Amino acid sequence: SVTIGNGVTSIGHQAFAGTGLTSVTIPDSVTSIGDEAFAGSSLTSVTIPNNVTIIGEAAFAHCRGLTTVHIGNSVTTIKHGVFGFSGVTSVTIPSSVTSIQGAPFRYCSSLTSISVAAGNPSYSSADGVLFNKTQAILIQFPGGRAGHYTIPNGVATIAEGAFLDCRRLTSVIIPYGVTYIEGFAFYLTGLTNVTIPNSVTSLGGF
Repeated sequence: SVTIGNGVTSIGHQAFAGTGLTSVTIPDSVTSIGDEAFAGSSLTSVTIPNNVTIIGEAAFAHCRGLTTVHIGNSVTTIKHGVFGFSGVTSVTIPSSVTSIQGAPFRYCSSLTSISVAAGNPSYSSADGVLFNKTQAILIQFPGGRAGHYTIPNGVATIAEGAFLDCRRLTSVIIPYGVTYIEGFAFYLTGLTNVTIPNSVTSLGGF
């Protein structure tokens, strides 16, 4: 365990990566958490304080025991793969977040719900699935969800890696109106068959 003293403003790149750290107290003075800062550590829960504005790439990636995450209400940017390959079960995106880069929850096989605070200007959620604000872009389906899913009418783009590694997803209905299915959209899923509607004009790699 480690307690970071009040007055520390930045946690640098790979500062605690690969450690046996099971708990950490991050003070309110911290405003940024660097890339891979806690990657591969043994954390089981983490609270990102309210003054943090940026969470770096893969900051908590490969933390297999990490199940509980609280993201402070000043975070504006969540970078690529922040919680990738972790044990996170649910997460709430605060209203302050305006930039989610790449797939922050990729390969999270225990994740069953992604929620977005109602006042968020850029993102939204429906039935535990992450969308852009207008719900024209499906950004991320929780990797731990099982069974069938019907993509809502109005979705035009299935984003890169949206259903990546959803191994317990067995069927999906893609509505007419979807035009773009981006790369890796259904890579490593449990789908046995899929019907692509005539509205689709572009299929990404993999």
